[in-house]
Amino acid sequence: MSEPKNEEQLNLEKDYEEYVKKITPTHNLYLQMLKAFITGGIICTLGQLLLNFAKNSLNMDKDMAGSFCSLVLVLVSVLLTGFNIYPSIVKFGGAGALVPITGFANSVAAPAVEFKQEGQVFGIGCKIFTIAGPVILYGIFTSWLLGLIYWAGKAMGLF
Repeated sequence: MSEPKNEEQLNLEKDYEEYVKKITPTHNLYLQMLKAFITGGIICTLGQLLLNFAKNSLNMDKDMAGSFCSLVLVLVSVLLTGFNIYPSIVKFGGAGALVPITGFANSVAAPAVEFKQEGQVFGIGCKIFTIAGPVILYGIFTSWLLGLIYWAGKAMGLF
């Protein structure tokens, strides 16, 4: 059996609950969604401009222009992460900055920047995929599982 709480413990718990309420940030969901939409829209617009530039000005075919666009977006994201600018974009835009390819590049570059003082092997080498690793792992696993389901469905004549 637990002992009944004395008045001091109850006051401490009450003070703690008030403290948690005070420091817990409140968010306006609709404002967050608007910011994410704007941020993601700007990133996608820049990507479309790069794609159009590669197709029209550099005379690349569709696949090569897509690769060019992806590489430039990743490069810009990594540079902005290295200069500590991308975290501010993420703070403002939330998922709008994290979902596109630029967010994935940021998730790989950020640990490399953070742990570089620990050395090439134990810092960058060991920590670089701490954020992106689970995404890669579950992305590969999910694609394997869906491929297996598709293969089995095809073998049974369902697809």
